[in-house]
Order: sequence, then structure tokens, then C-alpha cells
Amino acid sequence: MSIAIAILGLGLLVLIHEAGHFFASLAVGLRPRKFYVGFPPAIVRTKRKGIEYGIGMIPLGGFVSIPGMHRPIPHDAERRFSRAVSEVPELAGPVDRVKRALEGDDLAAALAVLDELESEVRGRALSPGALAIAEKGLTELRDGLGPDAYWKAPTWKRLVAIAAGPAANIVLAIILFTFLFMSVSGRATSTVAVVYPELTQGSGVASPAKKIGLQPGDRIVLIDGVRVKANDIADTIAASEGRPMAFTVVRDGQELQLGPVSAQSVDQDGRYRLGLSLKGRGLGLIAATRRAFWVTGNVAKEIVRGLGRLVTSEGRKEVSSPIGITQASSDAVEQGTERYLWVLGLISLSLALLNLLRCYRSTAATS
Repeated sequence: MSIAIAILGLGLLVLIHEAGHFFASLAVGLRPRKFYVGFPPAIVRTKRKGIEYGIGMIPLGGFVSIPGMHRPIPHDAERRFSRAVSEVPELAGPVDRVKRALEGDDLAAALAVLDELESEVRGRALSPGALAIAEKGLTELRDGLGPDAYWKAPTWKRLVAIAAGPAANIVLAIILFTFLFMSVSGRATSTVAVVYPELTQGSGVASPAKKIGLQPGDRIVLIDGVRVKANDIADTIAASEGRPMAFTVVRDGQELQLGPVSAQSVDQDGRYRLGLSLKGRGLGLIAATRRAFWVTGNVAKEIVRGLGRLVTSEGRKEVSSPIGITQASSDAVEQGTERYLWVLGLISLSLALLNLLRCYRSTAATS
């Protein structure tokens, strides 16, 4: 069940991303051809004002089709019509004329020859497979040569359309973080919310908090005999650097002595942890929104730094495959709704920044 929830959550991130592209394209006058929730085959579809809307059978995100994403080149004609030419050699003439027109950058001539090629294709006895590929090629070339092709649009329109997907993911991350700060993650308390069985998932080694018998609902009042406030607990544990610590907690109205135990460092940042999380109190809307923007900015900086480490073998180890991301999301589901929403927000932000980098490269290449 947790795997299914994780996959649906990741699908939602993709759908939000594609919806950003779609609505921004409409806003700047680029006309998408399709907008699907999920992936084909379609369960239901309809066409309005030249746009095909549909719900796909595979509920893993969605997709948007914007015409003419790149300038047509001779290879496009070769790729789409080679099978048809092998079955009907008479099609070689019109296909070659389309290729020559594209090579000579004569787009008007290419469009005229395309009409001739379409007539030839529909008048020949082609196999269903060859016909389907040829018809797709005709559509792609017409879209690429048409007046509303993406590559023909002014740079600012392309930037708006292509950057809107990542922007939608950033907005989603901020909304998720704001919700969390308003509900349970605004102000820390000294009461234990969760005790994690392991610091490293699947290690089989109990977390230090688990070893000493900490339980959800325990209120931490002393560490090594020193009274601590809610905001001091995490910093005190992190500053211990593995030194054994004893904890005094209040459980069911009685004080208990737990430990000593040593915090462990298992993450890249070297921070020492016990394997627990504390309950929080919600913030107001304005304060929660400010905190969400602050967290988004800081996480974005760390992600950008991480991209710089990809050139090293150590950095490449930090990159998760889609299976790894799904597993991490599934683990978060099992740890509770709050944890899952945090992970979903972080993945949404990562997806946004990686796509912004790709958008920059794509726009620069077509400018």
C-alpha cells in the first residue's frame, strides 16, 4: 500500500509540472495539441478548440503536447518515412523533395511538398505499422512548419512556457511546507512524536532512541542533568559528537531516567542523531509562509551545491534512480503523513531545479 501511495504522489508531482507547461502555453498564445491526466491508452477523451483532453489508463502523472518543439531537419523526414519508402519505393521522390527543402531552409516549399507527400501516402497500400509511423511524421512536420510552432515563438514566450512546469513544482513545495508549518512543524516542543526503529533504513541496527526505550509521548526535561528547552534538544544532541548522554523524561506523570546512549552520525552532513522527532505546534499563515519560503531557498541552495558534486564519484552516489526515489517515498509513507509530505515537497523542489537547468539548456540551444 505504501508503494502505491508513493507512486501516486510522484505522479501528482509530474501532473502539476505538466499542468504548469499547459496553462502557461495557453496564456502566451502557444497552442498545445494534447493535455492528458495519466498516460495512454485513454479511458476517455474529448476535443475542444483544437486541444485533445483525456484521462489515461496509467495514473502516473500526465503529459502535454506542444507543437514544433524543435526546428524540422532532413533527418526527421528520413526517420519517419524510411519504412514507408522501403514498402513503396515510389514515395522516395516526394520524401527526398521534403528533405531537400528542409536542408535548404525553404520552409514554405517543404510545407507544399508535404501536401504532395501526404496525398501519395494516403493513396498507397502501406502496412498498418508503416502508415501509422508515416502519419505521425506528417503531423510532426506540419506542427514544426506551422505558424504556431514552439521553436518559432519569441524567446520570452518559450521561456514562460518551458519554465512554468518547474515553477509549478516550486509553488507546490511552498504550499506543502506552509501547510506543515501551520499544522505540526511550526514550533518544536519537548514531547517525542516518533521514535524511528533504525537510523538507516534496512540496516537492522536499532536507533539509539529505540535502544534506551524512548517512546512517543515522552517529554524530555533533562539531558545529562541539565534542563533543556524544546529548541535546545536537537542542538544538544547534535553537539554531543557521539558522547554518551543520559535523558530524564516525563512519562504518564512520572520522571524516568533513560540511557546513557551515544548519538550517531549516518548522514552526509555529519550531524549526530538519536532517531526521534519531536511534536510541533502550528504557526499562523503569514509566519508559516515566511518559514516555507526560507526553507525552500535553503534547500534549493543545497540542491544546487549537490549538482556541482555530480562530477565526482562521491556526488554520483547521491543521485537516486526512480526506483530509489519511490522506495524513499514509500519509507516516508510508513513513517507518517507529516514525513511523507516533507519528502514529497523536497522531491518536487528537486524536480523543479533539475528541469530549470534542462530548460535553460534547451532554450539556449534553440535561440
